[in-house]
Amino acid sequence: MKYAIGIDYGTESGRVILVNIENGDIVATSVTPYPHGVITGHLNNCTLGKETALQVPQDYLDVLINSIPEVTKEINPNDIVGIGLDFTSSTILPVDGNLNPLCETKEHENNPHAYVKLWKHHEAEDEAKHLNKIVQQEQWIKRYGGTISSEWMIPKVLEIANDDPTLFNQTHLFLEAGDWVVSKLTGNLIRNSCSAGYKGTWHKETGFIDNETLQKISPALNNIYKTKLQGNVQSSGTLAGTLTKEMSKKIGLREGTPVAVGIIDAHAALPGAGVSEPGTLVMVMGTSTCHLLLSDKEVLVPGISGVVEDGILPGYFAYEAGQAAVGDLFAHFLKNYQTNFETLSDEAKALQPGQSGLLALDWHNGCRTPYVDTTLSGVLVGEKLSTTPAEVYRALLEATAFGTKVIIDLFEKHAIPINQVIATGGIPNKNNLLMQIYADILQKEITVVQTDQAPALGAAILGAVAAGAYDSYPRAIRHMASNETIIYKLNKDNANIYNQLFDMYKQLSTFFTEQSSIMHDLNHLKGEKKYDRKPMEHLQ
Repeated sequence: MKYAIGIDYGTESGRVILVNIENGDIVATSVTPYPHGVITGHLNNCTLGKETALQVPQDYLDVLINSIPEVTKEINPNDIVGIGLDFTSSTILPVDGNLNPLCETKEHENNPHAYVKLWKHHEAEDEAKHLNKIVQQEQWIKRYGGTISSEWMIPKVLEIANDDPTLFNQTHLFLEAGDWVVSKLTGNLIRNSCSAGYKGTWHKETGFIDNETLQKISPALNNIYKTKLQGNVQSSGTLAGTLTKEMSKKIGLREGTPVAVGIIDAHAALPGAGVSEPGTLVMVMGTSTCHLLLSDKEVLVPGISGVVEDGILPGYFAYEAGQAAVGDLFAHFLKNYQTNFETLSDEAKALQPGQSGLLALDWHNGCRTPYVDTTLSGVLVGEKLSTTPAEVYRALLEATAFGTKVIIDLFEKHAIPINQVIATGGIPNKNNLLMQIYADILQKEITVVQTDQAPALGAAILGAVAAGAYDSYPRAIRHMASNETIIYKLNKDNANIYNQLFDMYKQLSTFFTEQSSIMHDLNHLKGEKKYDRKPMEHLQ
């Protein structure tokens, strides 16, 4: 038998799986938690902003060193045909000329800007708003729904340039963490088309933002794509190179083992869930939800996260939309109410739609689609002294489903058909009530892929194709993708009440984004300061 290795880098840990390339069986799995986790609040003696989320790059290498030998201990390394990996994005780190992270130097060990800025690091909101103001009339911004998020590459780079010019000048390159790991495996620096396209403004035909626009945004960005963001962009899943001698010794694999160009973690779930053609929306449901869709045409859809040619699979335009808080929102609620999940679910399941008189907005970590604003916040309407935790919990479940319906309606309004909805990730396999609510609110059947390892499996598929084990992605997906599913059928009796609640959800959304400044005014009242931030006026 021959195998591929899939490596899935998440927010809290890295997962490595060993996959039989003939039938997709997952032979072995190993998870390595990041020793330093997500750094918030404080870094050594430095107080961090409330929207800061940092990581330590060595934790990513620990995943390779610990988990790869664990999954391969029973097989011959010569039977491994290839390696693929996915990574959260935009998760960036500054490195020196030898691609060593600056946070590993004595000079910068206490400097938060020298560390990895995780995807959910939201301190660059000012930079994102400034950028969007400058480029709002340009054509390319329409591929990203008209707005660049603070989670993306340029706002995070600009945050460092504004806050710490010394570190910015000392940085040789800013890299996506996934590209950095691939460079450590192969010795080759390649920027993957998925991260570059969705989070870095790269376009297959026109490249990056032109330098004239960059200089309007900030003089610090002059020629940055030729300096600190330089590097060839290559399609995800193609061959990045082969395993170096040094790394082969550390992880116990054969020198010369093929390694694929990386991909964003959620996007890897699309091939892992068995999708290789247009018309199927894949919901990758974890701490957040990423909505992915293939199409044979490029349409400029307002409010989405992006559309990238060859962004996931070659030959198609791939669309991304998203919700910033789903699993995080439920976990936050359970923690605050200190209640049992099973009991809460049973009580919420006994409720009828609309029975609680509650309606929520699911913006507890901001809104990605369609408003692309991390400063928006959650709302609960209708709470009384008699309101129970189960009623609030169900309202939050329904809110995330309403958020997804907004996204589906947005695509269909712009003539991008959705014939099937697939859900994957840990949450769909653990929360039956949630998936039934989704079916009822979306008024579509929901197919749940019975694996929480779709991203890792997708990465393994990319590794197998990059190594030449298959001559096409459709063939590899047919053989290797997960095919165990559960289908949730809609309950038509709930359609009328959910349609009414959805209309109210849209009215509430419109009020807080177009008619009222309450959410933003509350943020200003907090008076939070981030690393002694400079006023944005100096950018003008």
